[in-house]
Amino acid sequence: QVELVESGGGLVQAGGSLRLSCAASGRTFDNYGMGWFRQAPGKEREFVAAISWSGSTTQYADSVKGRFTISRDNAKKTGYLQMNSLKDEDAAVYYCAVGPSLYGDRVLGSYRYWGQGTQVTVSS
Repeated sequence: QVELVESGGGLVQAGGSLRLSCAASGRTFDNYGMGWFRQAPGKEREFVAAISWSGSTTQYADSVKGRFTISRDNAKKTGYLQMNSLKDEDAAVYYCAVGPSLYGDRVLGSYRYWGQGTQVTVSS
């Protein structure tokens, strides 16, 4: 069992940066790939980024490639999403998810454990 808690969301001006954190409880965080997804009002939840259990492999949605960076610190049982050059269209609730795959995945249904989400608001 893994419980996830996201933090770091907030209000930021367009062009600014935020770093989201995903703190995990439970003993198996480092056995799982991790993903970040987001959901804007009236839209479906969409893939943002994923990282393998070791951190050696990452994937990004085309819309965030070059601006966002996913990382993890298994010793701290925490994952991160560094978001730079934020745009209006990045505004959403951001969710982290883990397991059971080792490698992370773009597919929402591949993940077993989800956090409650953290709101990111971008002002122009």
